[in-house]
Amino acid sequence: MTTWKCSNCGYTMEANTPPNQCPSCKEKCEFLDTTCYIPDCAPTGVDERIK
Repeated sequence: MTTWKCSNCGYTMEANTPPNQCPSCKEKCEFLDTTCYIPDCAPTGVDERIK
């Protein structure tokens, strides 16, 4: 599953595809894929370098 982060409020969620509207801020926001694809962040599964 993919981890998505709202570009407006920073809300994170796991889903196959991002929603049309953020469940937290209720805005139509861009969602960034913050899923970890490198061994350095494998324990958490989230790449914290993506803001």
